[in-house]
Amino acid sequence: MTEKSIVVLISGSGSNLQAIIDAIGSGQINGRISAVLSNKADIFGLKRAEAAGIPQIIINHKEFDDREGFDAAMIEAIDAHQPDLIVLAGFMRILTPGFVRHYEGRMFNIHPSLLPKYKGLNTHQRALDAGDSLHGCTVHFVTEELDGGPLAIQAPIDIQENDTADSLQQRIHGSEHKIYPLAVEWFCAERLMHTASGQIQLDGTTLPPEGYQFIQE
Repeated sequence: MTEKSIVVLISGSGSNLQAIIDAIGSGQINGRISAVLSNKADIFGLKRAEAAGIPQIIINHKEFDDREGFDAAMIEAIDAHQPDLIVLAGFMRILTPGFVRHYEGRMFNIHPSLLPKYKGLNTHQRALDAGDSLHGCTVHFVTEELDGGPLAIQAPIDIQENDTADSLQQRIHGSEHKIYPLAVEWFCAERLMHTASGQIQLDGTTLPPEGYQFIQE
């Protein structure tokens, strides 16, 4: 099977980018990161890409009059690499409907909650404030609804009595670094797919609405 072309979009430190780079290096993922695109120039994630020999693209959103112009410039730069998969790894810009439709069925995001709970920001504190016993992270396909696309993989963790927002964030980062490479692995192996009817299938079986549940040992 031909290795898949992946473009990763980042805005920060790129820890999930690094997890995917490492998974490709170990042979877990049958793919290559063709480019890393950022809307910011001075971030550590670009140094990670440089260290791995991955081309970097910087497109400053502040240089555009509107989101449509920025997204059109991103599409032109991304499509030059003929990507099979777009991976949002801490990309902190809201994407236009046109951009999302252009990559429908082949764009992932990871979110630090068990979606559909706690879309948006401050997810760890919100879970604590609600008295939840479970928290976690979710890889989902991207649709026009913010944090609302169909779910691929979730990694639930137990909230401990002494947890804080910071401790939850650290533990969930560890989960993210496991399930994001796994989702990319399955997509590149053509095991995980978004069907035309909007369902998510793994090995030909339709997943439940909460996606595949990754239980950590």
